[in-house]
Amino acid sequence: MKKSILFLALFSICINVFATETKLMVRAKAKDAKFVGSSIGGAYVIVRNSLNGQILAEGKTTGSTGNTGLIMKSAHERFTLLSDEKTAGFLAVIDIDEPTYVNVEVVSPVNKKNAQVKASTQLWLIPGKDILGDGVVVEIPGFVIDILTPNTHQYIALESVVKTGVKIEANIVMMCGCPIEKEGIWDSNQMEVKALIQKDGKNMGEITLTNPKQNTFDGQLEIKETGYYQITVYAYNATTGNTGVDKINFVVRD
Repeated sequence: MKKSILFLALFSICINVFATETKLMVRAKAKDAKFVGSSIGGAYVIVRNSLNGQILAEGKTTGSTGNTGLIMKSAHERFTLLSDEKTAGFLAVIDIDEPTYVNVEVVSPVNKKNAQVKASTQLWLIPGKDILGDGVVVEIPGFVIDILTPNTHQYIALESVVKTGVKIEANIVMMCGCPIEKEGIWDSNQMEVKALIQKDGKNMGEITLTNPKQNTFDGQLEIKETGYYQITVYAYNATTGNTGVDKINFVVRD
């Protein structure tokens, strides 16, 4: 028994001796936008051994969304670095003793569950051969949409809205938190934003939402009857193929 324990201890020491520290930079980049960083809570990264699922490293991307001019306004030649030392990323430091095939899993944005995207890729890690710079960049498609009004499960008296209607207001940003506004870098004029309306499970039509100020989209819903209402707000950019959705339910009563 003692010999077995000693053998296992020596074996473990040998593994650690021959394992080599290997660094892997992982970044999450919003589709048609910038890197997912601290300003929106980051992306959560998990690096796994693809053979047995063992987690080799995990953590959140931290740092800035990156250089807007470089990322969004400049033509990029081969080998152009889009990141710098301040740009958001997660540096995985992994000890391996042989080439290891890994899964890189990204959940982003980690703090916005209604908009979260799970994206992944795979690659070989070679002991001691660091992958730095931009590193592995995982694209995160979509928009972060939060319906602000009406709010979830709100009860509204019919008499209070039968003349004025109910205001629909949503906050919409890129997946990195980058702002959307008319004539901006992320131009709301290029985006279709609508609210789909249901009452008691039946479709009632749609309302186009306008963008009066940065990140804010709104419209007015006419209400004539009591019932259970559902609002689905979607954003769609035909040029990039980006889409996003949020839903809420509310009640109109006597």
